[in-house]
Amino acid sequence: MHAGPPQADGSPSWMLHDPAANRFYQLGWPAFEILRHWALGWAEPVIERVNGSTTLNIDSEEVAAVSDFLARHNLLLADRPEHTDRLVRQARASKLSHAMWLLKHYLFFRVPLLQPMPLLRRLAPAFEWVCRPRFWWLLAGLAMLGLWLVSRRWDEFTHTFSAYGGMEGVLGIVVSLSIAKVAHEFGHALTAQRFGCRVPTMGVAFLVMMPVLYTDTNEAWKLPSRRQRMLIGAAGMLAELCLAVLATLAWSFLPDGPIRAGAFMLATTTWLATLAINASPFMRFDGYFLLADWMNLPNLHSRAFAMGRCWLRRRLLGLDEPWPEHFAAGRRRFLIAFACATWLYRLVIFLSIAFLVYHLFFKALGLLLLVVELGWFIALPLWSELSVWWRRRAELRWNLQTVRSVLFLAGALLFVALPWRTEVSAPAIMGARDAQTLYAPAPAEVLAVASREGEWVAAGQLLLSLRSPELEAELALAERRAATLRWQMDQQPFHPELLAQGLALGKQWQGAEEKVAGLRRQQAQLAVRAPFAGRVVDASLALRPGTMIPAGERLLGLVGAQGVKGEAFVDEGNLARLRAHSEAVFIADQTEQAAIHCHLGGIDRLTLASLDQPALASSYGGPIATQRVGQTLVPLAATFRVRLMQCEAGAAPLREMTGVAKLRGERSSLLGRGVDGLLAVLHGEAAL
Repeated sequence: MHAGPPQADGSPSWMLHDPAANRFYQLGWPAFEILRHWALGWAEPVIERVNGSTTLNIDSEEVAAVSDFLARHNLLLADRPEHTDRLVRQARASKLSHAMWLLKHYLFFRVPLLQPMPLLRRLAPAFEWVCRPRFWWLLAGLAMLGLWLVSRRWDEFTHTFSAYGGMEGVLGIVVSLSIAKVAHEFGHALTAQRFGCRVPTMGVAFLVMMPVLYTDTNEAWKLPSRRQRMLIGAAGMLAELCLAVLATLAWSFLPDGPIRAGAFMLATTTWLATLAINASPFMRFDGYFLLADWMNLPNLHSRAFAMGRCWLRRRLLGLDEPWPEHFAAGRRRFLIAFACATWLYRLVIFLSIAFLVYHLFFKALGLLLLVVELGWFIALPLWSELSVWWRRRAELRWNLQTVRSVLFLAGALLFVALPWRTEVSAPAIMGARDAQTLYAPAPAEVLAVASREGEWVAAGQLLLSLRSPELEAELALAERRAATLRWQMDQQPFHPELLAQGLALGKQWQGAEEKVAGLRRQQAQLAVRAPFAGRVVDASLALRPGTMIPAGERLLGLVGAQGVKGEAFVDEGNLARLRAHSEAVFIADQTEQAAIHCHLGGIDRLTLASLDQPALASSYGGPIATQRVGQTLVPLAATFRVRLMQCEAGAAPLREMTGVAKLRGERSSLLGRGVDGLLAVLHGEAAL
């Protein structure tokens, strides 16, 4: 028995430690006084002694409640035959079938690797120095120095890891993660040992087959100081923060290589990911225990969940459900909100884990594990609560809560089942109806630039003049060869060798003339003219007299004065709902741009093999999920192009605009779309 922290009402508490199960139970003052006089052997003497020696006023029900608590947790001496029978029944009930044993050990199991107490005692003198204020002032100074050095080479720092690929990058990640996680666990263990707690084991736990290190610091519950328990809970994250400071400083002095990549990982990704995961109070990681200690609420999750379930039954079913515990109104509201947030967070996490394990294994095993994850973590808790509602259906009465719940449920069913949706939203891009980019037809030198950025030009107007020495030399050779062949054609009737070539000589001359004509057309293209009237945009910075430009180099763009057109990209589920010539509205991402009304033009019936609009690709921050394959952007899901034509008259934009197209389609319901999407996924997965 250990003294515990004061409870919310100011009364004392005690922690009862069961070393056999390594569990701790918090006892209030009445329970402690009952146990203190337990040796009296009967309820009446215990009640008389407690009420006579303290200001408490207990009754037989409280004694019976303490006795039941002790019996349920096997804290009573088992010295009678009926006790043996009870223990045998418990053992039989706790015996798992092979399938249940496999399921529980797949979901979670621990492998102890180390009994760390001898090592912790040897490290304790050095760790004492870490606990002094001078260490943390020194660490703060090193952090400022490291950040200052990194700021002087910021671009190099942010591109550190991108320079390492293959095994070097993998080695840096593995080593840095290993160092960080070992330091994290030893931070917990050394802090617990410093406050007098025994750390029986350290090892690795497997959560859905994912390995995570763990440290058994359950003895922290015997500490009466919440501050000490919170320091034990935060020690792991503080250890990784210390590593991050040292790694940031070391990065400035390490040579290029995997060690420097590992230091970069420790300085950035590792400790930030640790904070994102461990600081969350929604799972039983460090953040949960810190919050529980700060609020002085052991078993925070189970107590919050009990409050949340009670609130649901009262609000949705109108049941006269007593609150599981008495809390002030503010704390009760917090616990209910915390329970709802935790349920939502876990729903997202467990769904993600379920689909992750499905894709990690071959189809049959992946499907089995998907069903296990969804059933155990999501379906089973829902079924348990709904079962309670069904058992208590006789208590239901028509009242404000039940009427409101029925109306809400009916509204939700109508919302998802009725085909009220006619609009299809699709990512889109809109540009000028007349737009063209001009490129260098051959390697050339810029002779003169006759137009400037933003200038209006007429159709056929000269924009710039180029000169290609290579093209001129090739044209001269081609003209010389054509002239030679022409002379040979004229001399063929008088020369036996030429006469022997027959019609082949004429074919050679015709080919030479065609080559000359082609080269002259290319040379004419060096005088770059406007194909239509418009404005010059996106002129290359290389357009300076005397600059050499390679073939295919972008020179400038030309945008017409009036008219717009665009393209939208829809998924497979919405494609069948669209009809040509129906209405469409383009809403640009730029808020200052007015909506543009158009009509649907051509609708592609073949999925895009590649996306030629980088601005819409997720690889560049766009809404369409893509992956890079070489230099090509490949959509991850079936995507179809829809053209937006006959748009309302207006000034053409100088550059393409991204946005959303609101397309009018056939009516559909959310339920129907969901079923169609599910069937499409099942069909696609079955075909793989």
